[in-house]
Amino acid sequence: MADLKRTPVFEAYSRYGAKTIDFGGWELPVQFSSITQEHEAVRTKAGLFDVSHMGEVDVKGEGALYYLQRLTTNDVSKLAVNQAQYSAMCYPDGGTVDDLLVYKYADDHYLLVINAGNIDKDFAWMQENLTDNVTIENISAQTAQLAIQGPDAERILQKLTTTDLSQIGFFRFERNVVVDGVPCLASRTGYTGEDGFELYMDADKAEQLWHTILEAGKEDGLLPTGLGARDTLRFEAKLPLYGQELSKDITPIEAGIGFAVKVDKDVPCIGNDVLKAQKENGAPRKLVGIEMIDRGIPRSHYPVFVGDEQVGEVTTGTQSPTLKKNVGLALVKSEFAAIGTNLDVEIRGKRLKSVVVAAPFYKREKK
Repeated sequence: MADLKRTPVFEAYSRYGAKTIDFGGWELPVQFSSITQEHEAVRTKAGLFDVSHMGEVDVKGEGALYYLQRLTTNDVSKLAVNQAQYSAMCYPDGGTVDDLLVYKYADDHYLLVINAGNIDKDFAWMQENLTDNVTIENISAQTAQLAIQGPDAERILQKLTTTDLSQIGFFRFERNVVVDGVPCLASRTGYTGEDGFELYMDADKAEQLWHTILEAGKEDGLLPTGLGARDTLRFEAKLPLYGQELSKDITPIEAGIGFAVKVDKDVPCIGNDVLKAQKENGAPRKLVGIEMIDRGIPRSHYPVFVGDEQVGEVTTGTQSPTLKKNVGLALVKSEFAAIGTNLDVEIRGKRLKSVVVAAPFYKREKK
């Protein structure tokens, strides 16, 4: 796999039996043991992900808040220091540039975390829309990120730090958490439907910490976890993946993340008119859960029909490891989005029956 980018943890993969694939120009592990085993570990114990391919952009200056209000769909003015926020960036037509996280360090200092495959495109968009008194810096190359996810994540990570992790609430973070001697930003957001932490650190410290965390969690059943399980986990929790549930042709409202779109804030975001109209009048399409009635697995981009009319397509689908059912997410015309609606999915030239069901497919029980 020549010319693929690699994370600072890459050299450690082989020790744990990784099978790597090309993921958006990066050579990343799809699995270490098996997708099902790793999925199960995250749902019942814990898994460790190398997500150092993700992008990070530093935003500073007295104009930072105005800039981010215009750039992103959520209301950044509502953030407290050490709080994170899920958001999106949109084009003027409402299509999605990317979904992202905004971390507030101070009134004039923020960190944006963006998707790996979009780093160059996103940064160009941010530069193109730069406003006064703001500087932005792409710090992706010098920043690594590890994520430990699952019901035992806090207990395992607590062995390696004196910071009381129970004090970091959901969508909160602390900047100077020392984990086994390595200074980290530790946040609690998650992309699996489980509790857990993201650790951001200098790239040259990531491989050492990867080994340390796996060793600390060995007796607890912590497993190194690849992109395969990351995808099945986030899919069951109905967390969108850019390029599937979100794209330049799909608005955040259509994708079901309207909660991250605030259309009445002081500084309207780019695309606000379209987003506001969709919020008020309904979007033309809607992301729904589907469950197969006939035997077959719905996969990304499979067309969805009602009678002879194509009414949408599958965005993600698999056999859910938790539910043991063939399920999918599909973007369909809104008039066919009601629970109980029968839809046909075209799988290898055959139209197979499915039904619209409630999603997310999985919700963890809160303690």
